[in-house]
Amino acid sequence: MDRLEIFRNIASQAGRGELVFPANVSASIKLQQALSDPDCHLEQAAKLVMAEPLVSARTVAIANSAAYNRSGGEINNVRVAVMRLGFRTLNTITTSVIVRQLGRTISNPAMRIKAAQLWEHCAHVAATAHVLTAKLTNGDPETAMFAGIVHEVGGFYLLSRTDEFPDLLAGGVEDWAEYGEKMIGRAVLKKLGVPQPVTEAIESLWHGVRVLPPVTIGDVLLLAKELSPVPSPFQRTVAEAGIGGESLVDDYIGDQSLRGLLDDSEEQIRSLTTALLV
Repeated sequence: MDRLEIFRNIASQAGRGELVFPANVSASIKLQQALSDPDCHLEQAAKLVMAEPLVSARTVAIANSAAYNRSGGEINNVRVAVMRLGFRTLNTITTSVIVRQLGRTISNPAMRIKAAQLWEHCAHVAATAHVLTAKLTNGDPETAMFAGIVHEVGGFYLLSRTDEFPDLLAGGVEDWAEYGEKMIGRAVLKKLGVPQPVTEAIESLWHGVRVLPPVTIGDVLLLAKELSPVPSPFQRTVAEAGIGGESLVDDYIGDQSLRGLLDDSEEQIRSLTTALLV
């Protein structure tokens, strides 16, 4: 079976819901489902989170980030962090751990590097989308952060299959764009139970039409993606695409330049990105 045939088969299997997840990812999906149970209360949620070290560490880190900890008082235990963040953010954190775990199961060193780059890109996009949504639109920052975390989840899934199919990505990003992005991405989003508003924002991102000033979360997501200092390994770089960076920050959003807004928000974006990278 040649590389393109393997690629098409994986995309076709994903389209039918036949997804292959490592054991640690399956365990985190069960945690996500437990936290999504309407009968799960915050005390029970705290106990569930404390049983998962990766989720616990990220929960405390995000609760202490500038975006969530306006008072400056440091939180050093999971229970208080869960109480501060609530279920929606907790669901986002659990999903971020699932996405990250897909990359950590890879044994091929080159593919592990790609997965690490992809996660760093997603963390930047998620943090930037959270802050810009709050400051530029009437949209929900939590939805924007969730969308930033999962917008490349299909790429993580594909990277997780490269141990089984070592030459899968030998053709570069063109194969991903042509055969896999939307079909695989949609299938994994569905498996993770991603809410419809998040899926709609990501679908909007795939169309790739920049709107300035941004109106929807999809608009913000595209802007945040272009502004990310770390490009996705599944896309052309900002420089190659002729977008982003200096040209974007010189555009005006309302009465304030984007550069000024980003300067004012630098600490919030930095601390939230750092928390997501824990």
